[in-house]
Amino acid sequence: MEYVTLANGITCPVIGLGTFMLSPADAQNSTREALKMGYRLIDTANAYVNERAVGRGMRESGVPRKEIFLSTKLWPSEYENPHAVDETLERLGVDYVDLLYIHQPAGNWLAGYRQLEKALREGKAKTIGISNFEGKYIEELERKWEIAPQFIQVEAHPYFTQKDLRVTLDKYGIRLMSWYPLGHGDRTLIEEPIFAELGKKYGKSPVQVILRWHLQMGFVVIPGSKNVAHIKDNFDIMDFTLTADEMARIAALDKGERYYHRTDEQLVQFAAWKPEFEKA
Repeated sequence: MEYVTLANGITCPVIGLGTFMLSPADAQNSTREALKMGYRLIDTANAYVNERAVGRGMRESGVPRKEIFLSTKLWPSEYENPHAVDETLERLGVDYVDLLYIHQPAGNWLAGYRQLEKALREGKAKTIGISNFEGKYIEELERKWEIAPQFIQVEAHPYFTQKDLRVTLDKYGIRLMSWYPLGHGDRTLIEEPIFAELGKKYGKSPVQVILRWHLQMGFVVIPGSKNVAHIKDNFDIMDFTLTADEMARIAALDKGERYYHRTDEQLVQFAAWKPEFEKA
């Protein structure tokens, strides 16, 4: 495993398991198997309604809690719930999370961010972050935070490298954790000739080459899967390094095009929707 050191001195694995769109049963199985094969970063969220399952998978893995970097996210409808953090910890079955995000810039997101800062001060979160706060949202937050986030989780892949956002991130030492790291599974991206070429050179698949690119960009990456073989393959990217020339060639693929397009109407809906959490 490789690690990055955050602005607050805490270390975080460079690759982890994402559990977005995984059912509770799949999240539990994938978490358990990923940890058993060497993963040490697991990412979930209130909105994924699989936090209890992730907690069960962690315990079943036999890996000590202190060795796992666990991240989750508060959903907008929870931002003004004074018990949101404690309820999240209860669902996960832990005393703290290693990284706590607010998930979307919806509703009273500043109240949500204040919850993160409070959780950090109380030791209920070791690190705090923001998810999907790009453009005007991170600019506004920058004027209001008392404690700067150490992470931002956003869409990033070779077609969309977050070039503009990274200027702000570099200013504050904020790390980028990329979701949709394979372009939402877009075959057009995965089948770009350069990835097949480099895969042949290094004895890797195009997917593994793309994931390695993320690490060398300085991103933390969280590909998700319910397929244990895919989870294992995604992890097998520590034994080769792309050259500077190869990274430059991949950089030429950047189109500034994303797959996820959020609207203002969706932000209103996000604030109103309350997840139906798993029962204990």
